Amino acid sequence: MATKTKKDIIKQQNKNYLAKDFVGFKSALTGYAKNYFSAQMADFSEASLGGMFVELAAYVGDSMSYFLDHQFQELDPVTAIETSNVIAHARNAGVKFSGAAPAVVTLKFFIEVPAEELSDGSYQPQTSALPVLREGTSAKSNQGPTFSTAEDLDFAELDVDGNMLSAYWVSTTSAAGSPATYIVTREVLGLAGKVTSQTVKCTVMVPFKKITLSQSDISEIISVVDTAGNVYYEVDYLTQNTVFKRSKNLGSDYMEVPYAIEVAACPYRYIRDVDFTRRTTTLTFGSGDEETLDDDLIPDPSVLAMPLYGRETLSRFSLDPRNLMKTKTLGISPSNTSLTIVYRYGGGLITNVAAKTITSVPSMIIDFPGIPSPVVQASVVNSLDVTNDAPAQGGANAPTLEDYRTQIFATRNQQSRIVSQDDLLARLYSLPAEFGRVYRAGLRKSLRNPLATELFILSQNKSGQLGLAPDSLKKNLRTYLNEYRLISDAIDVVDAVIVNYGIEYSIVTTPNAQKSVVAAAVSRNVGAASARKYFQIDQPIVVADIINVIINTPGVLAMESLLFYSISGTRSGRTYSDYVFDLEANKFKGLIIPPRGAIFEIKFPSADISGTVE
Repeated sequence: MATKTKKDIIKQQNKNYLAKDFVGFKSALTGYAKNYFSAQMADFSEASLGGMFVELAAYVGDSMSYFLDHQFQELDPVTAIETSNVIAHARNAGVKFSGAAPAVVTLKFFIEVPAEELSDGSYQPQTSALPVLREGTSAKSNQGPTFSTAEDLDFAELDVDGNMLSAYWVSTTSAAGSPATYIVTREVLGLAGKVTSQTVKCTVMVPFKKITLSQSDISEIISVVDTAGNVYYEVDYLTQNTVFKRSKNLGSDYMEVPYAIEVAACPYRYIRDVDFTRRTTTLTFGSGDEETLDDDLIPDPSVLAMPLYGRETLSRFSLDPRNLMKTKTLGISPSNTSLTIVYRYGGGLITNVAAKTITSVPSMIIDFPGIPSPVVQASVVNSLDVTNDAPAQGGANAPTLEDYRTQIFATRNQQSRIVSQDDLLARLYSLPAEFGRVYRAGLRKSLRNPLATELFILSQNKSGQLGLAPDSLKKNLRTYLNEYRLISDAIDVVDAVIVNYGIEYSIVTTPNAQKSVVAAAVSRNVGAASARKYFQIDQPIVVADIINVIINTPGVLAMESLLFYSISGTRSGRTYSDYVFDLEANKFKGLIIPPRGAIFEIKFPSADISGTVE
């Protein structure tokens, strides 16, 4: 019979790897030692030498287990607890760090200007005395925070009809009773915070030069300009070589679309980063040298790698890998110059001041394009006043670590390209309002090109009614969307069709109801249910919804008839869409189906909804 050797017994020793803490390790090691090393040592009490070795090994195992578990949980942004690791997860996901957010408020400025008589004998504010308040003019609240204007405010600006956009009324009259001075007022957007500048000298060329600004809670970098006049633009990443710029829209539709958007190259660029702990802002510039050509850094492959005609040998050459980072591909680093950085800082909950608390103008940047007399200029400047009819809102303290943690997964799902129709709509509605506003948008596959999408859009006029989108808005959309679409996709931006319609109903009221009151209530309820805010492009009319509204109006006993009809052209001084559509002929299973790329609208509810009562 074969006998087991000591070596075979050792191979069959039972080892337990399930222990995770000190007690578990100690118990497993003590049992292991008693089973397999009882001949060498029998005492494993706490005071014995064997107990010391067991506890020492258990302590080491417990420490290693703890740090292994800790490191593993730090790999997940949900379970990570160390601040540095949560910040690292957020940066890898692309979360943008920021300081305290400033409040936004509508500032109403007042000035008093002399009156001037027109050729027809009427009076108006003296045009030459109307100034322009430049961006950066300050207004202070009696609660402490300071606000500054976010754009220029021109008191003399006119609309498309030649009327002044500023409101005005008579302030004083002459002895003859004619207006002597006017109070002129106009509103402009204001942001909380102070505007300051910082000058930094850049002597030698340093790749990826970093500049940390002195103030904390910086909400906006207004401008970065060097001594040569080169403008540095903020980008999301240094490989981004173009930015969107705005320019004043000089077309006839400038009221609907104040600015035109254009794509501009930005060889001078930087990225911005905010330190979570100190809330300071650091600007990181590119790696390229403005005074060096890229060809001097990287050999031309066509010369060195390809055999040229008449050449039998190739010379040996060396390539410094660090030179690859010195090209202008990642932007230009400032050198032998000085940078002037203008920025706005300050924010937080304290900037949410109440209404009527902004009452002083500590500093102003004012111009008089009409060049009035010095006396008139001084009078206008001294009369400048400001207030806020509504409270300032939007101010918030700096985001916490948990705030950034919750942004990680949402940021990872974002993408800077248009792939699906949802991506297109999301990007469309993210267009800044200063470039025009799309009120409704609809998407359909093109009938002519299988790779093209037809984008139907509509805007609103100043009365809140549906209208065709201005041409400037379509041009802005073309420029904006072209930067995000896939190279194989095409987007056709076209006007949606507006189908104006009316509703006629006939009802029977209860015996004790007042017919006129019931009819007014029915018309009001039908108008509310058919409001344009509930309709999208290509959305049908659900006839049952209108029937339900009518028969559930108090006082209605029964509904005899309900008619939907199209309205077009001009009726009784009211202007409708020119599109003619037979609604009754396009009913299908209780739905009225619109034409392709169309939207239904009751334009004048008081006139387009009528009924008879019996």
